[in-house]
Amino acid sequence: MSLHHPSSRLLEGRCKLKEFEVILHRLHILHLKDLIRRNSLGLDVEILGLSLLWPICIYCSMKIDADTHYIDYLFLGDYVDRGQHSLESITLLLALKIEYPHNIHLIRGNHEATDINALFGFRAECIERMGEQGGIWAWHRINRLFNWLPLTTLMEKKVICMHGGIGHSINHVEQIENLQRPITMETGAIVLMDLLWSDPTENDSVEGLRPNARGPGLVTFGLVIEFCNNNDLQLIVRAHECVMDGFERFAQGHLITLFSATNYYGTTNNTGAILVLGQDLVVVPKLIHPLPPAFHSPETSPERHIEDTWMQVLLR
Repeated sequence: MSLHHPSSRLLEGRCKLKEFEVILHRLHILHLKDLIRRNSLGLDVEILGLSLLWPICIYCSMKIDADTHYIDYLFLGDYVDRGQHSLESITLLLALKIEYPHNIHLIRGNHEATDINALFGFRAECIERMGEQGGIWAWHRINRLFNWLPLTTLMEKKVICMHGGIGHSINHVEQIENLQRPITMETGAIVLMDLLWSDPTENDSVEGLRPNARGPGLVTFGLVIEFCNNNDLQLIVRAHECVMDGFERFAQGHLITLFSATNYYGTTNNTGAILVLGQDLVVVPKLIHPLPPAFHSPETSPERHIEDTWMQVLLR
């Protein structure tokens, strides 16, 4: 995509969501094809387990406001299905990945899958915004791109990041690096369900694996310290769950759940956070405070309830 094209404003952090909508209408399907093609070429040479060095900023959603020339930015997945601007979000990330290929890093979340984002709105949004033919094409091709996204990132060989967590299928980091892409639910269902869907147990005292209420075949995990010891790791960073303070420590500080979106679904009034990983692997959370909520937050996460229902239906 030419940086002189009007859609180059997608690369400017000053763009607001209302402006995104105008820009996207001017983004021709040919420009989207070029974004997908150029990212496909780049992802083809990235390994499934990325390896990064500090300084790094870790995000669960999108807000870039610093120097992309000397800081790496890592996003932990779920780039679509999170509101009415999925196309703007993924298009911006693809453009950023082309402009800063060595500094912008995307790993896969559980919504970067055809079965999921067909149900949660991304497919419908593509059709609504680009017409039946163009929308279906864009949805299929973007999902094909998702199948090539790395599943984890290893930082300084001591901190591993993934969207969900660990489960039955992965005991050693090398197993992830040896997986063959593209990875779909047909070719790698167990690994994807473990790395993209797992949650930590609610209590540090619970060890091993337990059934996950999200659906059959999914697990909660308590073997964090064991996994870290077996792989010479200090920390696991994951996303996937809304936590009220933006981040939450688990397993004596060896695992952090990170959630960057504030006031999730407009009802939760949660704080968001990013993590900055600096020298000597010092992790510094940066909080993003929400605007006042429109009404009181529910006792349970809307995402958790909806995804519970989806998984129970799909995995029967």
